[in-house]
Amino acid sequence: MTVELISIGTELLLGNIINTNANYLSRKCAQLGFSMYHQVTVGDNEARLSEAISAGLERSDILILTGGLGPTTDDITKETLAKVLGRKIIMDEHSKERIEFYLNRINDRKKISKITDNNWKQALKIEDSMVIDNAYGTAPGYIVEDRDKIILLLPGPPFEMIPMFENNMLPYLKRFQDKVLVSKMIKICGIGESAAETMVIDLIEKQKNPTIAPYAKGGEVHFRITAEAENEEEALELISPLINEMKIRFKDNIYTTNEEETLEEVVLNLLASYKLTLVTAESCTGGLLSGRIVNVPGASDTFMEGFITYSNEAKMKYLGVNSETLDKFGAVSEETAKEMAMGAVRASGCDVGLAVTGIAGPGGGTETKPVGLVYISCCVAGKSFVQERHFKGSREKIREHSLIAALDLLRRSILELYG
Repeated sequence: MTVELISIGTELLLGNIINTNANYLSRKCAQLGFSMYHQVTVGDNEARLSEAISAGLERSDILILTGGLGPTTDDITKETLAKVLGRKIIMDEHSKERIEFYLNRINDRKKISKITDNNWKQALKIEDSMVIDNAYGTAPGYIVEDRDKIILLLPGPPFEMIPMFENNMLPYLKRFQDKVLVSKMIKICGIGESAAETMVIDLIEKQKNPTIAPYAKGGEVHFRITAEAENEEEALELISPLINEMKIRFKDNIYTTNEEETLEEVVLNLLASYKLTLVTAESCTGGLLSGRIVNVPGASDTFMEGFITYSNEAKMKYLGVNSETLDKFGAVSEETAKEMAMGAVRASGCDVGLAVTGIAGPGGGTETKPVGLVYISCCVAGKSFVQERHFKGSREKIREHSLIAALDLLRRSILELYG
């Protein structure tokens, strides 16, 4: 089965919002084993939407349309599809009752007495379509079967679209599966994309089923391994030997094989497993590192505090970095990074200190200390680990790569000392 996505909304074309729906639906369709060759984004224009629908019906078995189901005049998805299929638009009394109940409840809270007439537009349906109730909004979804084609209509807001797809559309689509695609992820730190690919190029060159696809992502390299089979169990049997081979080749550079797990989650879980507390000391990252850490639920069990010491004076005042160290080696140096991490441990009483200092640019670099030079230090159990790194790119990219490298150094330091 081939599937095609049509995302509807001028705001998508203007870049006012990011199309996360397409990302989500692409992954779900791949898991179902459906082939996807086209994705289309079209504005709120009847002629162009009609053209996109007609083209999609010519080349795909399943169309999934998102957006354009609301109450305003620019919400034209149902009406346009009905014209393409030559069907009528009729009132669905069930949807009308649900919309009335939903809006009356909201209006009571807001002290509004009247439901405006344009809201009933959402209760209209395409003749002979299946209505899918919306548990989180007023716009229902629809399943339309037209000869050998299937068209799904979903609301645009992700908090409405995702549960509707998961609870209603996904079980419906599973009836049409003739194969499954199962993917597993291997996430790597400390090796660049080119070097990582070279380490498995022989596997990539002879791949058939399963396949290996590398992705560079903010200082990390991810390998997606995907197998096609009749069922999930067979697919996992195909994937397993390849994962084991990659573990042998990449060793401790692999930080997780769980697609949903982030590097910061791995690090905090590692700290928690040894009952270690963490303090950070940041210069060039300016709080990005601690911000990434506190994104993890339950971070407060391990992460105690963080210092942002951008100036030399702050490094001396809060972390006890020696003025002689700063004068002799500079703020961006192995010696300063080491004293920052040790000073953070002393000041906080934590078990582990993690420090970052560098030149994020675009100015400030010299011939001996260029933009992108970063020193990272980790102090654990009285032992210091220090790395010198050289990153390229924009200020934002250098800072992002710095925090990833810092988390990875922390991970490796704990593994070396504790297992």
